[in-house]
Amino acid sequence: MPDTPYLIAAVAVSAAVTWALRALPFAALSRLRASGTVQYLSTRMPAGVMVILLAYCLRDLPLTTSRATAPLVALAVTIGLHLWRRDALLSILGGTTVHVVLASTLFAH
Repeated sequence: MPDTPYLIAAVAVSAAVTWALRALPFAALSRLRASGTVQYLSTRMPAGVMVILLAYCLRDLPLTTSRATAPLVALAVTIGLHLWRRDALLSILGGTTVHVVLASTLFAH
């Protein structure tokens, strides 16, 4: 078993590295906020992430079968709720609820 000074040094180095890695983003944050690139990405990324998530979720959905009905109706409800109320939580919960109800009752296999 390693001796006590070695263990204390290992814990101290681990703590220092952990603290530095957690503090580094905050130290760089002030410079990043002034960056034009970061400001541009902050306005464009949310929509881009949603498009990627949509493509990922629907990529294997067979559009010619009835199995596609529940996700597509839930997608339409989500979009409709969001355009109507502009409330992300309501849109997500409404679309999820519609999908779960349709998938588990009407279109269950």
